[in-house]
Order: sequence, then structure tokens, then C-alpha cells
Amino acid sequence: MTWSRLVPNCPVCGIGLERGEQGYWLGAYFFNLMAVETVFTIWVVGFLVWTWPTPPWALFQISTLILMLIVPFAFFPYSKTLFLAFDLLVRPPSEDDFILPHEQSPGTRRGRR
Repeated sequence: MTWSRLVPNCPVCGIGLERGEQGYWLGAYFFNLMAVETVFTIWVVGFLVWTWPTPPWALFQISTLILMLIVPFAFFPYSKTLFLAFDLLVRPPSEDDFILPHEQSPGTRRGRR
């Protein structure tokens, strides 16, 4: 499947999703981890408040396991772009950030007329 693969550059402005830094994925990983922890906390509190005083623990364990397996993969593309937005706030873009890769990505309008 190609839905989980991110294009290397924005199809609209051409800025690279990885700005040339070694280990750039670590920031995206951090954003993804924070999102998963937030979803987990909201899920635990919401489920316990909703089902209190007799929460169904078996349903809670199974649904939590499924949720924690799905959320990191579903949120990864968003975490990478959110980290890019944060990085652009801290470090404004330069000319090097807009260099297109050698391979054509889907949606990039390089060389088409």
C-alpha cells in the first residue's frame, strides 16, 4: 500500500519534509509518542468515568490494546508534518529546503506543462 508512504516534498510549495538534518525523524517520533499518550490518557479517563462503578475490565483491556496498535500508525503522517511546522517556526526555511529530490514524487509538478 502506498497510503502510508509520505512524499519527499510538498506538492504545493516544494519544501522538503526532511530538512537535511541527521535524525530528523526523531522529532516526528516524539510528536507521535505525545499524541498516543494523550489518546491513551483521554481513553482511560473517559472509559472509567463512563462505566463507573463497574467497568468491564476485559472490554477495557481488549479495546485499549486495539486502540494502542492503531493510533501510532494512523497518526504518523500527521506527526511528521506537525513536527515540520514546529521546525519551521523555530528555524525559518532556506533555499536548500526547496530543492526537489531526483525521484519524482506523486503530485509534484516538476517538469510538467
